[in-house]
Amino acid sequence: MNYEYFALTDPGLVRENNEDAVATDADNQVAVLADGMGGYNAGEVASAMATTFIKSELGRWMAEGGGEASAREVKRAMEICIDNANRSIFNAANVHPEYAGMGTTLVMGVFQGARALIGHVGDSRCYRLRGDHFVQLTRDHSLLQEQIDAGLISLEQARYATHKNLVTRALGVEDSVLLEVNEYRAEDGDLYLMCSDGLSDMVPDERIASILMSARPLEERAHALIDAANQSGGRDNISVILIAARSTPLRRGLLSRMLGH
Repeated sequence: MNYEYFALTDPGLVRENNEDAVATDADNQVAVLADGMGGYNAGEVASAMATTFIKSELGRWMAEGGGEASAREVKRAMEICIDNANRSIFNAANVHPEYAGMGTTLVMGVFQGARALIGHVGDSRCYRLRGDHFVQLTRDHSLLQEQIDAGLISLEQARYATHKNLVTRALGVEDSVLLEVNEYRAEDGDLYLMCSDGLSDMVPDERIASILMSARPLEERAHALIDAANQSGGRDNISVILIAARSTPLRRGLLSRMLGH
């Protein structure tokens, strides 16, 4: 299986700074997206630390033999990277008063042949479009999700909840954090979307799916998702990573024609 990546982040229309961060390593099949939180600029620090560290360390591990590793070994490598990144952010927050309380949610993926390992902490999400079937693969670590699971509120009520962004897990907030990792079998034509809540809170899943179903290049679909979030108010930073799975590489001539070159 071959994978094509495109990542994009935007501050939105309300916030002056962008506390989201995205990183991809196509050579080693790693993608990571983080949505920071904290005082002024601290969220930016936390998300940048997380994405930079994980791309570097996990990418290096994959390059040194991770491509032949079992799913269990890759999952363990992901957990170790998250643990180390969490401790780095937590320690920085304790050492520097201006970073006190900073943290970040995160979603990451390792795409290994026909195997997709998706990990997340908090409410940054991963979706998959397979044909015309669009599903959310991750389950938010949030107070709202816990209330839904407990039957305290309905999905319709959740759309209008005022406490959507109260997460129950985040990197850097405590000295340890649990990464939830799930394994999926990738199929030819699958399209994976990783996003921050700046997209998922502003754009209904049906609209996201309709944008992803278009035949446009990944770059154009990513920009269309950002535009949709901004057209709905752009109240938060918006970040997306698109990962397209193909059983054969896209021919250069076809790619050029698609891009109009």
